[in-house]
Amino acid sequence: MIPAARKFGLAAVSLLLCQAPVLGQGQQHAAWTLRAEPASAPPGSTIRVRAAVHIDAGWHLYSASSAAGLPATFKVSPESLSRVLQPPPKRAFDGVLGAEAETYEGDTAFLLDVKLRTDAPARPEELSVSARYQTCNDTACVPGKWTLPVSVIVDAAAPAPSTAIPAGFAEAKAPRAASAAPSPDSQGWGAFLLVAFGAGLACIFTPCVFPMIPITMSYFLNQQSGEKRSGVTQAVVFCLGIIVLFSGMGLLVTALLGPVGVKQLGSNPWVNGFISVLFVAFGLSLLGAFEITIPSSILTKLNQSSGTGGFAGTLLMGLTFALSSFACVGPFVGTLLAASVSEGRTRPVAGMVVFATGLALPFFLLALFPSYLTRMPRSGGWLARVKVVMGFVILAASLKYLSSLDQVLQWGFLTRERFLAAWIVLFAMAGLYLLGFVRLEGIKPDENMGLGRLLTGMAFLIFAVSLWPGMSGGKLGLFDAYVPMVAENSQGASSGDLVWMKDRYRDALDQARREHKLVFIDFTGYACANCHWMRANILSQPEVAVALKDFVLLELYTDGTDAASEANSKLQLDKFGTVAMPFYAILDPDEKLIDKFEGRTTDAAAYLAWVRKSQAAPVSSAAAAIDLPQVTTLEGAPLDAAALNGKVVVVNFWATWCIPCVGELPTFNKVSRDFGSKGVAVVGIDMGDEGADTVRHFLQKHPIDYTVGLGGDAVAQKYKLESYPVTVVFDRAGKEVKRYDEKLTEPDLLAAIQKAL
Repeated sequence: MIPAARKFGLAAVSLLLCQAPVLGQGQQHAAWTLRAEPASAPPGSTIRVRAAVHIDAGWHLYSASSAAGLPATFKVSPESLSRVLQPPPKRAFDGVLGAEAETYEGDTAFLLDVKLRTDAPARPEELSVSARYQTCNDTACVPGKWTLPVSVIVDAAAPAPSTAIPAGFAEAKAPRAASAAPSPDSQGWGAFLLVAFGAGLACIFTPCVFPMIPITMSYFLNQQSGEKRSGVTQAVVFCLGIIVLFSGMGLLVTALLGPVGVKQLGSNPWVNGFISVLFVAFGLSLLGAFEITIPSSILTKLNQSSGTGGFAGTLLMGLTFALSSFACVGPFVGTLLAASVSEGRTRPVAGMVVFATGLALPFFLLALFPSYLTRMPRSGGWLARVKVVMGFVILAASLKYLSSLDQVLQWGFLTRERFLAAWIVLFAMAGLYLLGFVRLEGIKPDENMGLGRLLTGMAFLIFAVSLWPGMSGGKLGLFDAYVPMVAENSQGASSGDLVWMKDRYRDALDQARREHKLVFIDFTGYACANCHWMRANILSQPEVAVALKDFVLLELYTDGTDAASEANSKLQLDKFGTVAMPFYAILDPDEKLIDKFEGRTTDAAAYLAWVRKSQAAPVSSAAAAIDLPQVTTLEGAPLDAAALNGKVVVVNFWATWCIPCVGELPTFNKVSRDFGSKGVAVVGIDMGDEGADTVRHFLQKHPIDYTVGLGGDAVAQKYKLESYPVTVVFDRAGKEVKRYDEKLTEPDLLAAIQKAL
């Protein structure tokens, strides 16, 4: 029991504490007062703290159960808050945030039910009440926070207060938490696998894979079996060999060497040498020099286990296909694995299997086709002719891999002229054979020539003759992807007299600083067929060559066996997140990315437009970096404000719960797209304190096309941020030219940007 006089004194103190108003909050547009009800209560009972708020005219405050905006939240210590009661709010669907908003205007109150501890001592108990809330009008939102004490007398003799919900109030149910963003392993599986399958199909048309079509047909034509079941079985074994061997090889090399190693496998001298020898042997066999057979003991064991022969040869064809295709497919695989290997083990394995399946599917159909051809009437004669012609074609294909071997090792033996001379002879021999001038198996001396054989023979001769201009450095169109490039000292004019620095990254940056230019980087390869084609047919276009003269030109080879290629590959993967070839990047002298272009294109006009767009980008100067203290990226790294040097910068301070802020996002996205090539950068700094995961989840519903960072007290103090949104426009020298302390309009922002430009 507490003596009466002491009880009276404690009650007087409690009345003074319980009626204390929260500090005046004009900038937050809400004034709060706290009061404990009742003034005294026994231990273990529940008291009620009344948090009354007056909201400025024209502003509204979000309820504790609002799904849109920042809902009011309360915390009490050291006791526990059991529930929050609130009056019925005004409800309206917010189209910007896509959720129902619950708001109050004028005067309202929240009732906080607080359960006292059962062992609370008999004395005045000081509770610490904290609140977080948000007030908004049509153009701005202001987050608010406060923490204040409220006192209650703990008295075992006091009557237990009622916990009934008073009329006009209801329990505030916290808004349903937004579902957590899916983990990388489960995010976008359908799209990821679809892209992987599509990439596999697309690889059929690369210069390294497409020649395998006639080789595959010739192999299965050479299987002298007309049984449908045997043909289907051979096709299945062949395709399973591609899938298993291809996937296993890619994953193994990546595990040992990383994604860069996958790409370099295609240019590995041992791999190219093996393929060359294999193709030469296969070609000579088709021409009748000898017959490739498997030892009878192995065939006997295979026949006993499978009931049919030829499986070893079929698997060998699958292995040959996997190895030979890496020269062009390696960049696809490397990029695929680089993008997925950090997502756990499941995604890389699934991606590689689906990729290999897409790559093998057309060959499954091709493998089936010969089994039906062999059962057609009078099919024997022309099959022999197909085998001989394919022998010449495969010998020509072997030169592609010999050329890659020669270029990677930089021997300089198989030059463009020698390569084309060999091709001209081989394709001419195929044409002369079909016309009857070369006597080999399949054509009898007195056999009449059909129209099909005549036209095919003429086509081979026409193709052989069309290669002749390439001997003098002339362009060969699509076939420039297959043959060595023109030597730099023989036909400099054909590439517009462009001067390229080779494997000298730092020297190119230094020269760019001295000459106040941008750096044009061509990530290329000795054995990269598409790179050769781009250099011969796109970069040598007169208009493109003229535009490129305004850059410091740098070629970085990534598929060689030397240390420079290894360093170039690491640079490409670390800085640009890809190992694809060809890959073009334009940097300023401070290594800031201006723009990039990936892969081969046949649209010279589009490529020229990309070069000219990048030409217009300003070269970074020594302008002072914009001060963004303690701003981090969503990954937690410091935001690189120095990367904004020399640009017009639009900094938008916003929050995910700020409806006017969200309404501005389309405007900033449009500005980023339309003015990014003109040297304008947009940066959005979230000031909501919810953390990176909340922002990432928000961005899934409201995509942002520009840099997003996370701010805190330091940047809020620097720019005196009291409400949101706030937008600041800086000119190229880092000087502030315009500030908006509320929601802006697109014309206003464009006017400020034009002034800064």
